Amino acid sequence: MAGKYDYIESNLLKLKQRIKSVCDGVGRDYKEIYVIAVSKTFPAELISSAVDFNQLDFGENKVQELVSKQEELSDRIIHWHLVGHLQTNKVKLVVPFVFLIHSVDSLKLAHKIQTEASKINSVVKCLIQVNTSGEEQKSGCEVQHTLKLVKEVAGFENVKIKGLMTISRMMNDEKDENERKIARENFRVLNGLFNEIKAKNIPNVDMKYLSMGMTADYDIAIEEGSNMLRIGTAIFGERN
Repeated sequence: MAGKYDYIESNLLKLKQRIKSVCDGVGRDYKEIYVIAVSKTFPAELISSAVDFNQLDFGENKVQELVSKQEELSDRIIHWHLVGHLQTNKVKLVVPFVFLIHSVDSLKLAHKIQTEASKINSVVKCLIQVNTSGEEQKSGCEVQHTLKLVKEVAGFENVKIKGLMTISRMMNDEKDENERKIARENFRVLNGLFNEIKAKNIPNVDMKYLSMGMTADYDIAIEEGSNMLRIGTAIFGERN
């Protein structure tokens, strides 16, 4: 059993070195980058190993999987992030323990989070998910409606907006310059929105996190201002 998951420590170290190298290239401090280890489909014991190697933040896509892992690892200090789509009927399951919800994309969903959070006198931190790629199958608020949604959600006492999130257009070839250019443009749009909203100093809105970039495109995301990366494969390996 000893050493079975040592590759996770090695992967985390490689990732940190790569992040530092990208940050150095654009004059940013690598310490300002938060890494969310996306652990969807991977067993709780792998998460536990990553915690042993000082990884604190973990992201899950599905509510059921998140809840079951949180229960299994309740003795560990973990910040749980919901990075996938959240249905209103499942909000009450995550509100008691979630550290950050990355996927608020409608007033209806925000209202449901407000309702459930107020029942237990809690404040839930959220990001507004924006569809910057314009793909119909993707969740996310439309770019032109984001500021309006932020202003509406800011009125909820038990919901705290902490920034924005996006998923860029998926690349078929990570080395293809045209595909990288599209991803870069998606990130650039979100960064522009982030700075525009931040400058407005809207009450109850703390624009702290710009969540963009995954294993395939996090270097571009960092270059375009991201300070929160959602990394799965580069930490845990390929999914089955």
